[in-house]
Amino acid sequence: MPISAVLITKNAARQLDDCLASVRFCDEIIVVDSGSIDGTAEIAQRHGARVIQSDWHGFGPQKQFAVEQATHDWVLCIDADERVSENLRSSINAVLSAPARCVPSGTFTAYRFARCNRFMGRYLRHGEGYPDWNVRLFDRRHARWSADAVHEKVLVAGEIGTLQGDLLHESAESLENYLAKQNRYSTLAAQEALASGKRATVMHLLSSPLLRFVKFYFFRLGLLDGLPGFVHILAGCSASFAKYAKMLAFQRNSE
Repeated sequence: MPISAVLITKNAARQLDDCLASVRFCDEIIVVDSGSIDGTAEIAQRHGARVIQSDWHGFGPQKQFAVEQATHDWVLCIDADERVSENLRSSINAVLSAPARCVPSGTFTAYRFARCNRFMGRYLRHGEGYPDWNVRLFDRRHARWSADAVHEKVLVAGEIGTLQGDLLHESAESLENYLAKQNRYSTLAAQEALASGKRATVMHLLSSPLLRFVKFYFFRLGLLDGLPGFVHILAGCSASFAKYAKMLAFQRNSE
């Protein structure tokens, strides 16, 4: 069955070539760009992608808009800093060449696969960085992106299959950029939680980072990833602390 590769971009020129080369096996490539000024659109067009300009509406809405622009119902959603590995490409080709396993005559409406995160020059194989399961291949008639502004996810009506092979994720160009992104994400997460009626307490502020560290460093064996794994988990704990601190600050200010 035909498949569309779908991604959203904003000033992703430094990463886009490798990303688009990895999805060349797809029948079409859709790039929804939000006003890039670094040549992102030109690079996408050079790879044969159809480029659509759209204002930014948040991660979930932006990705869903991109999915709706595809020609084909089966879509592979990928970010500019991700690459489809050879093993994952083989798995995707295999399942889409056997339509009895897909809707409407088969079992699965979507597929998940592991995402392998590269951090501080090393692909993490434990802790929070792996396997980092993601649903990225789905039939858009039976699945859609959530409307979350951050930490968006695919909502699936039906069964989800699992594919072999990794989606390779270049987590950040530098540690400084990664930490800055975590700071932005914690702000969005705090705003989203407050908008949904949730409230933070001092107990959240203290317990969430600690429990997160124990879970990923010890129980998920993040300690086997050396210094990069240690820093990656601490950054996640710091983002969790920042989220609840920002929620508490807003709650105090509003009072």
